[in-house]
Amino acid sequence: MFRALAKARAALGPREAGLVQTMAPHRLPVPPPEALRKPLSIPDRLLLGPGPSNLAPRVLEAGGLQMIGHMSKEMFQIMEEIKQGIQYMFQTRNPITLAVSGSGHCALEVALFNLLEPGDSFLVGVNGIWGQRAVDIGERLGARVHPMIKDPGGHYTLQEVEEGLAQHKPVLLFLTHGESSSGVMQPLDGYGDLCHRYQCLLLVDSVASLGGAPIYMDQQGIDVLYSGSQKILNSPPGTALISFSDKAKQKFDARKTKPFSFLMDLQWLANLWGCDGKPRMYHHTLPVIGLYSLRESLALMVERGLEESWQLHREATAYLHGRLQELGLQLFVRDPAIRLPTVTTVAVPAGYDWRDIVSYIVDHFGIEIMGGLGPSVGKVLRIGLLGCNATRENVDRVTEALREALQHCSRNKL
Repeated sequence: MFRALAKARAALGPREAGLVQTMAPHRLPVPPPEALRKPLSIPDRLLLGPGPSNLAPRVLEAGGLQMIGHMSKEMFQIMEEIKQGIQYMFQTRNPITLAVSGSGHCALEVALFNLLEPGDSFLVGVNGIWGQRAVDIGERLGARVHPMIKDPGGHYTLQEVEEGLAQHKPVLLFLTHGESSSGVMQPLDGYGDLCHRYQCLLLVDSVASLGGAPIYMDQQGIDVLYSGSQKILNSPPGTALISFSDKAKQKFDARKTKPFSFLMDLQWLANLWGCDGKPRMYHHTLPVIGLYSLRESLALMVERGLEESWQLHREATAYLHGRLQELGLQLFVRDPAIRLPTVTTVAVPAGYDWRDIVSYIVDHFGIEIMGGLGPSVGKVLRIGLLGCNATRENVDRVTEALREALQHCSRNKL
């Protein structure tokens, strides 16, 4: 190649030769990384933490399908099927139901960016990390944020919520249905009606509970509900499910200001997902492959049935609780009625460093469990039985791994 360039340059005049010289390649200051010359290596892991979970085989296969155009009629059909699947999972008939291109955090921001304006009063149940995150986002938006703070393991009664509603007169209340950092399942019956009596909307996080515990968006008066793809649905992270009630849509329509984010603007998202009856316009490029996987995850849940999925998680987690107690371990959430049936929190046994236990189990058994998160760091171990991972066989594997870890990890005698 270089010889040919030299000959060509000799045959050209000075001006043309200068042009050829400027086209010559420069020495690259950044060399190709050697790591990328090696094959990708992924360990074989059983993911029994609070998420993400292992992919179902059918979902894994969907991720290997070829790309299609994100604005093609075939893609729109897939999106329509996803919408119907979300409506089934949420038990809602809301027209504005869609999947967000992002994780559960992104869905939370979609909700808050579209419902809150600067100066709005925002009441937040903070009994774990997800309430903390909602407070942070609300403050960034300029809302008047009123956190109701509880120690990890606690939940909110109707009376406590009503006191907050009466005192702060919020336009929006945030509650976490499945608080995965503490293992608490927040009751929801009656909270929507209570909020509406105070002209307040109810926003619920169901990332760690959807598909594993009953939730009825319309019947329970939930105005905005969101969840993620990577937990009970056994789908890759990167898509999130969300739905807005008519009351929530009215709040959005009455905004005096545009949402702070163009990417998360509900008007654009609703149009892209065919929720407004208008011709679809390009807004952003959808995660096509991720939506294939989400579609198959929802199809598997439809084939199994919600009631059967709820029962599966309830029974598997009850079996886990029994095995843990046989080991002498203490469940962190004392009230059985509010224990999350998808993510179990275990009090870190006295004298042990939780990091030693987690490391031993993954190194010797190829099983991932996790420690606490946010306010529960150092207090708990978290074990998730999510979707296809919610089996008695997996419970036996993780509890035997725990037994051995407790025998081999060093213990502080002080």
